[in-house]
Amino acid sequence: MGKKIIILNGSPRQKGNTAGLIEAFTKGAESSGNTVMRFDLQKMNIHPCLGCYGGGKNPDSPCVQKDDMDQIYPYYIDADVVVLATPLYYWSMSGQLKCAFDRLFAVAECDSGYNNPKKDSILLMAAEGNGFDETVYWYDHLSQHIGWKDLGRVLAGGVMNVGDINGSEKLTEAENLGASIS
Repeated sequence: MGKKIIILNGSPRQKGNTAGLIEAFTKGAESSGNTVMRFDLQKMNIHPCLGCYGGGKNPDSPCVQKDDMDQIYPYYIDADVVVLATPLYYWSMSGQLKCAFDRLFAVAECDSGYNNPKKDSILLMAAEGNGFDETVYWYDHLSQHIGWKDLGRVLAGGVMNVGDINGSEKLTEAENLGASIS
């Protein structure tokens, strides 16, 4: 039986290079019998975390704020694998992804010890250059802190303009990473 995969797409470009990585990854993941649910965060109404520690009272809608995160929470809770997909913006992930990820803390608040659900994770990134170090550092430390297992990452540098990723070996790498999940 396949795994349940959720993709949090932090790119504002619907047909951009991050989208190309996501599509290749999804093709591979689905070919191995997995189910994939993708959330395009730039289309969603998601407010920043309030830092109120008021969540966790309702597992179906764990945050006190009622916005489009309520669409994401059930899939996130049920997922085996979380894919963080983002372009590189000023040497970090996009604000859309960081904002949504911060709001996942409401799910940890459902646990009396603030434990996050254990997941496997993947990082997909596209960038004009190759300055992935800060985001990889954050991702590695986040995974370690919340007890997630990194299944891999695809970091595609040198892809600024829409379509620059076409023909890149990074698409094959993303597809193979998706296909490796079973």
